[in-house]
Order: sequence, then C-alpha cells, then structure tokens
Amino acid sequence: MLTRRNLLSAFAAVALASTAASPAFAEYPDRPIQMVVPWGAGGGSDAVARIIASLMEKELGQPIAVINKTGGSGAVGHQAIAGAKPDGYTIGMITMEVTTMHWVGFSQLKSTDFVPFGQVNFDPAAVTVRADAPYKTVGEFIEAVKAEPGKYKSSGGGAGAVSHIGIAGLMKAAGLAPDSAPWVTMDSAATAQQELVAGGVEVVGSSLGETRALTEAGKVRPLAVMADERLPGFDDVQTVKEASGVDWSYATWRGFAGPVGMPDEAIAKLSAALEKAYNSQEFADFMKNRGFGMKWRNGADFAAFMVEADIVNGAILKDLGLAK
Repeated sequence: MLTRRNLLSAFAAVALASTAASPAFAEYPDRPIQMVVPWGAGGGSDAVARIIASLMEKELGQPIAVINKTGGSGAVGHQAIAGAKPDGYTIGMITMEVTTMHWVGFSQLKSTDFVPFGQVNFDPAAVTVRADAPYKTVGEFIEAVKAEPGKYKSSGGGAGAVSHIGIAGLMKAAGLAPDSAPWVTMDSAATAQQELVAGGVEVVGSSLGETRALTEAGKVRPLAVMADERLPGFDDVQTVKEASGVDWSYATWRGFAGPVGMPDEAIAKLSAALEKAYNSQEFADFMKNRGFGMKWRNGADFAAFMVEADIVNGAILKDLGLAK
C-alpha cells in the first residue's frame, strides 16, 4: 500500500540520486569570457590583449571576446573591469595608468581595486633626440639642461603620461627640478616623434620600440634607455645609469586582472592560463616582432609592484603640480 510517508521517501530518494548524478556547480569556465581593454582598437595595448586572449582561449576551452572601452585616459575601461560582476566572466587588461589616474583626478580607482593575474609587458622609456643633436650621450644632454634650464622642451604624449613622468623623474634623479625640460603636451607618442623630427621639441621620452622606425630611418637617435639593463634587440643603447651615472629607470607596463571578489577557482585558472600564454613561443615571437618588452610577474608580485609604482608616480606628479 502506497502511503504518504512512502511517497515522500520515494521523492527524497529520486532527489538525492539526481543531486549525486550532477555537480552542484558547473566547472569554471562554462561560457565565453569578456576581456576589456581600456584603449582603442589597433594600438599596442589592443594588440597585446588580442594575442593573449587567443592563447588563453586554448587553455580555458572557451572563447574570449576582446572589448575596447575607451575614454577618460583609460579610466572608462579600467572602471568597467573593476566594476564588473566578480564571477570570472569579465576580466581585462590593466596598464600603468591605474597608478596615476587617481592622482590626476581622472578616476578614484587604484590598483587595489583589482585582482591581478599577472604582468606580461614592461617597456622602459627612452631618451631620444634628433639625429643631428649636438649631445651624443644622455650625460651630455643632462649637462646642457643644467646649463640652461627651461630651454630644452620635451614630449612623448599627454601630460602625466609615462614618457612625461619618465623625463621628469630623470631630471629629478639628476638633481634638477622635474620641469627643467618643459613638457609639451601632444595627442600621441607618434605626434611627439614627428614634432621632434621637425624641431618643435628637443627630446622625446617614448620607448625604443615606438621610435624604432624613425631611428632606422636615421632621423632620431636614442641616447639611453630608462632600464636597469640594456634591452634585447637594442644592445647598442646604453642605460641611463651607464651613460650618465644617474640611477633612474622607468617604464610603461601591461598586465591582466579582474574585479575584487572573484571565486578562487576562477582566479587560479585565469592566472595559470595567462602564465602559460606568456611562456608560449607564439607570444615571445609576437612581442619581439612588435618591439615590446616582456616581463612576467605573478599576481602577488604584480600587486606589490603596482603599489610601489603608485608611490613613485604620485611623488613625481606632485612635483609637477599635476596631482589633485
């Protein structure tokens, strides 16, 4: 005889069997992932993000769609990453601007508003002059600035950009006022380089990769790179310290992160996939062909590095009167 008690027991048994037969949660990731890039399509950051996305797809087994969200000197895209639902399905590229934008008032975001997976790129700024400039070393250029502060104009992009901080930091490290080589704001590094060739400015703080074409054309000459060691592929370019004795290095960089609050499983899988992509020959060849520097830091090391970079950038931006 089928009693109510027996019927309930039967339902419970079916439910238990169903639960045992299927997992409580789908394994991450079980659907496509969105990768936000705070910069425009076709640029260096976009190119690095797309190669990384294609390599991570192979490891994760899910498509990764690269979405460009521009505006606010990187603030719009970075906010889209930090403010995303922390489920692991919206991640993004973060760049050095995350350690400057809160200083200059573009956003209140800081590096601590992200969960970093790793850093993949590190492009030191360089000191580049016209090919016919009278100074042959960065030491000679520094001496020229000391003799006539304010005469030699510098550029490389917008105010507070990596090249601006790089040149200002070099001046400060050499015992000069950070604005001794007055900054001329340009809309891009490419515009600044053309202005250098035309004689509108005397020095540009862009990376060696960014000035490679004009260097090979014999129109500009890099005096030194703001790095601790000479860069592969640019072995004849001395470091600032080698060339002048001034201990100064500075670079732009790129890495990947997600919003705070993500599940540990998602963080672990994304971090592992990113590291595998970084270590691939395909990525190494891509970066070499583009003239981009490679640098790996895992999530924890990347987080610590960004906190330190924030302090350095804040001090220089304050000296320049750009910090809000």
